[in-house]
Amino acid sequence: MNYFSSDFKLGILGGGQLGKMMLYETRKFDIHTKVLDPSKEAPCKISCNEFQQGDLMDYDTVYNFGKNVDVLTIEIENINLDALEQLEEEGIKVYPPSQTLRTIQNKATQKLFYIDHNIPTAPFSRFAHTSEIEDSISNGGMEFPFVWKCTKFGYDGQGVKVVRSLKDLDGLPNVECIAEKMIPFKNELAVIVVRNPSGQVATYPVVEMEFHPEANQVEYVICPARIDEKVAEKANIIALKVSEKMKHIGVLAVEMFQTKDDQILVNEVAPRPHNSGHYSIEASYTNQFEQHIRAILDLPLGNTASKVAGIMVNLVGAEGHTGNVVYDNMEEILKMEGVTPHIYGKKQTRPFRKMGHVTIVNDDIAKARKIAEQVKGTIKVISE
Repeated sequence: MNYFSSDFKLGILGGGQLGKMMLYETRKFDIHTKVLDPSKEAPCKISCNEFQQGDLMDYDTVYNFGKNVDVLTIEIENINLDALEQLEEEGIKVYPPSQTLRTIQNKATQKLFYIDHNIPTAPFSRFAHTSEIEDSISNGGMEFPFVWKCTKFGYDGQGVKVVRSLKDLDGLPNVECIAEKMIPFKNELAVIVVRNPSGQVATYPVVEMEFHPEANQVEYVICPARIDEKVAEKANIIALKVSEKMKHIGVLAVEMFQTKDDQILVNEVAPRPHNSGHYSIEASYTNQFEQHIRAILDLPLGNTASKVAGIMVNLVGAEGHTGNVVYDNMEEILKMEGVTPHIYGKKQTRPFRKMGHVTIVNDDIAKARKIAEQVKGTIKVISE
């Protein structure tokens, strides 16, 4: 099939920043794109060929949108899977497949998948309602501390809380959830795996992630991870196993813990371009967004190696600021060596909302990390 400068249509479910960065690549290749998103101010709106406002969880909306494209992909997991299954039955190519998304969309189902396929993960318990956890603690079934996670609709640190006492359960929504043993770990790592329908597979270098202690969001992504080669190899092997068993197509980000004794445990996965791969836009031969497009169109995969060390800094809304966004001190970070900001196009900021990111590249990872800290301390995402 001719994808380039043709009548071919690629549909994208979700119009946020991931979709916007994906569209950089489709515009480069002159691939016609159609985007569905619930917000009339979605970041993708300015970059796609066709934009439709609509509910991603509504069967009819997703089904009717998908009928009018040749290949359908996602930039967010929270979508109507029944509609995707029907589209697949009618011959529309959906990548990642609905079966993969059904495994991933519910965190309890995802964790059970790891157990069933002998993929190492932290011990956990599943609850129909958060209110059941207190009884489990009283009866000796659960011990503090643990990590509470709602099974559906969590993102960017939302729907996750460390529970160290009964008081920490106060105010949590009474929903289906898991309680996961809190793992004492050295590092949080991630590996991005990419796979096309022909079976070609590639992995990006292992990255190291540093998280904000309050927001549970990634603050820094460091590539390459500052870990032993044997640990990196182990993480790579496990990520490939997850990809193979899930039968995913496209980009799959596998987030992992490196324990104190250098074991690797899978935390969770994202079946799409991911925050842990944003560094690749400046630092890799083929960035994760181009790679995702190559994979879902069954084109040859690109080179995943890094040209240079890269660090990504997330730009999130400052605490105490809600309203029209202002990027304070942007000029100052632009003076710094190897610094490239990416602004996502969200007009309204609020505390900890992802508004953009900054990539820092340098031949020396230590220098890149130092500049990244300067960036983090300089630019502020505030309101008018």
